[in-house]
Amino acid sequence: MNNDILKKLQEKYESAGENPETYLNGLYHAKPITYWDYVEVDTLLSLQKPRTNFKDEEIFIMYHQVTELFLKLTLHEIKQVVNEPVLTQAYLLNKLTRIIRYTQMLTNSFDIMKDGMDYDDYNTFRATLAPASGFQSAQFRFIEIYCTPIKNLVNKAGQERLSANPTIDELFEHIYWKDAGLNRKTGQKTLTLQLFEEKYLDEFKTLAQKVSGNTIAERIAAIPDKSAALNDKLREFDHLYNVVWPMVHLSTAKHYLDSKNENQQATGGSEWKKYLHPQFQQRKFFPELWSDAEKQTWGNEA
Repeated sequence: MNNDILKKLQEKYESAGENPETYLNGLYHAKPITYWDYVEVDTLLSLQKPRTNFKDEEIFIMYHQVTELFLKLTLHEIKQVVNEPVLTQAYLLNKLTRIIRYTQMLTNSFDIMKDGMDYDDYNTFRATLAPASGFQSAQFRFIEIYCTPIKNLVNKAGQERLSANPTIDELFEHIYWKDAGLNRKTGQKTLTLQLFEEKYLDEFKTLAQKVSGNTIAERIAAIPDKSAALNDKLREFDHLYNVVWPMVHLSTAKHYLDSKNENQQATGGSEWKKYLHPQFQQRKFFPELWSDAEKQTWGNEA
């Protein structure tokens, strides 16, 4: 064995106040790592637990699990950007390229949902899923909170209800996604929203307080003389995540819920035709990069 490697190992453990021989003895007796153990393949493949006997329900479950993994990949990059001490434009371009790649894969993956399941089977087994809904994806909300100030997640109707200096609590009361499960006339919430808020709302608010002033949008706004390439990347991500993906989601929902003029209800109980459209959500991570005309026609081209 290379003596230099042994010396480095000895220095490594001694600098940590540890006995190198203990670790080398452990290495000698350790079993070799395998692909299936490292990736936890057996565990991963055991996580699909259908509620019915319809074969395509397993596709539905796996698709959403894959979606959550792509969201985790996106969060993995976004957290690094937020926590990076000094942001250079080269660093941002690299990270945004990765984030855009994940978002593109999320968008393209909707073909699995739209064309990869039996129409009648889906419309039968979906009844067993209520009140669960993709609306309840917390990672989707975490991405929003890391990317932009909460005020940018309040649509025009919500902005009109805000006080002059809204608190975090008030902003979350009027955040766009709450309209998916709250009747603002009666104050009644769907069970989908109730369960979602019980589990995650405090965590969302805590994160929003923590990253206030340090979101990606705010950190990038402080960079002088941003290049056209960086602005283009920011706009591309904003458009993909907040227009293209919601519109593909809406198209998929129409395929299963209204392609035969049934106008079926979503499992979460939302007015999905209205709620899913970018024109209603009006979510923009980097609003200063869009002209007034572009904001007015947000989602019209999709």
